[in-house]
Amino acid sequence: MAKGLDVGTMNIICAEKGKGDSISFAQQRNAFLEMEAGDLAQNMLDSAKILYTQKGINMNVLGEDAFKFSNVFNKPIRRPMKQGIISPDEKESIPMIKLIIERVLGEPETDGEIAYISVPASPVDSKINVLYHSKTVEALARRLGYETSLIDEGLAVVFSELGDFNFTGIGISVGAGMTNITVAYLATPIVSFSIARGGDWIDEQVAGATGVATERITAIKESDFSLDSEYEIGSVQGALALYYDALITYIIANLKKKLLEVAPPDAEFPIAIAGGSSRSKGFLEVFEKRISEANLPINISKVKKTKYTNSDSKDPIYSIARGCLIAALTREEAETVEVPEEEKAEKTKKAVTA
Repeated sequence: MAKGLDVGTMNIICAEKGKGDSISFAQQRNAFLEMEAGDLAQNMLDSAKILYTQKGINMNVLGEDAFKFSNVFNKPIRRPMKQGIISPDEKESIPMIKLIIERVLGEPETDGEIAYISVPASPVDSKINVLYHSKTVEALARRLGYETSLIDEGLAVVFSELGDFNFTGIGISVGAGMTNITVAYLATPIVSFSIARGGDWIDEQVAGATGVATERITAIKESDFSLDSEYEIGSVQGALALYYDALITYIIANLKKKLLEVAPPDAEFPIAIAGGSSRSKGFLEVFEKRISEANLPINISKVKKTKYTNSDSKDPIYSIARGCLIAALTREEAETVEVPEEEKAEKTKKAVTA
């Protein structure tokens, strides 16, 4: 048994092997909403099996239901993470993340069960220190009884999506709080970094430009927006398109800058893009256009979509957790049976296929 855990600013997702060759995912939004406690409200939450905590006269509703109640009661949600790491401004951050991790990860089924956990790489455009966040989320999983390892989010995308290319290529995770990028050659990182911009940055910029509440911007982005559509000047959707393009341009500019600092091998590098903020229709097409204009110092062979499914729907949000699971399964098999070095890459490929 092994599991992969993606601790993201917007979602916390666990991946594990299901029946046969399938992979099952457990997911919760990384958010909570404070509400006034009461017997009626508590009975309703218990009946619906909604995750919540109670403290004095208040209760905190966690996960996806926090967003639903936020829209109903027109109250702002609270976020345990900000810009890809545990928020220093939210005093309830660690208790809330702990509860969500316990819900999606569960207890290990065997002693020493392996769990790989995604963490952000150090940002190139911010003084954010990712060490405290990384060690804290690892400790929360370890306390449940798992044998834990950390993996950069961009490398998790490489493991998830680039097995057919011998784990050579560029993994990009466009999350809510950060964007993580790893350039790997034969599963070995050449460049790994993050930038402190993601979906939240887009929402904040659009909210500032249009005067519409951030929560409303997020809802429009997730339900009524496409990058390949034409919108009226001054509309929320038009502003979203503008800032998505700005984010993509910024990602590619920083990737080019980091590649100029190293001497990558002479090989073809496909790009795999994942993360919740890459879900918008038309995102990959705009990215392909901008990357073709960038003149990068390496040969980009293709921009690749995610190839697996969850509930019969392709979704890049599950890629990081899947990559963590593949890393965990590979380590589990390596520790169970000693194999020659030349067979390890083939075993990793089999884990990817599964």
